[in-house]
Amino acid sequence: MNGTEGLLELQQTDSSIDRLEARRRELEAGEELRAARIRAEEADNEVGELRLALDSVEREQTRLDAEIESLSLKQQAEEKRLFDGSVTNAKELESIQAEVGGLKSRRGRIEDQLLEQMEKRENLEGRISSAESEAAKARTTLDTTGGDAARELEEIASTLEEKAKARAELAAAIDPDLLELYEDLRRQKKGVGAAALVDGVCQGCHQKLSAMELDRLKKSEGVKRCEYCRRILIFT
Repeated sequence: MNGTEGLLELQQTDSSIDRLEARRRELEAGEELRAARIRAEEADNEVGELRLALDSVEREQTRLDAEIESLSLKQQAEEKRLFDGSVTNAKELESIQAEVGGLKSRRGRIEDQLLEQMEKRENLEGRISSAESEAAKARTTLDTTGGDAARELEEIASTLEEKAKARAELAAAIDPDLLELYEDLRRQKKGVGAAALVDGVCQGCHQKLSAMELDRLKKSEGVKRCEYCRRILIFT
């Protein structure tokens, strides 16, 4: 085969090889795996931060509970003194009444604070549950991506080996000078040295050739080139 008959098939094979090698580089660089790992780490960090926030709320809730209990005991003690007859002095009784009122008011404020902490705790517990679910999904995705990447790399290696053999057979059947031109154009034209001509349009640069140029190409001998991108044209 010394014409361009097999050149388009060679180009298709080379393009396939280029795509496979690009995908292999992408997998070996670990972009997908890295993205999955980052997402899993972010999800775990979010759970950790929420748990720390919950711990802080629980500590504050415990402190407020203890303070309310302490104030309640003080209030009970003062009320006992107020009503058990042990204090008869009017001024002292008035002072005790004021102390009881102050204790009630302070306890009320702290109970409001405790209610706020309980609401915060309930909200955080809900967010933690959701975050833990997302973190579990992210870890599963990470494990799956790692396994899928390894399997895909094996498949690519096997396919590339088959493609390389097919390419060698195709290249051997092409005129050496034409093959050299094709290889040179591939280096210059982003991997595409030969392109089909479909309905007058070069599939390499997607430019439509003029009727005059098409007529000239049909009548010309030798290698046909696109007037725009200079790739080798194969009439289909």
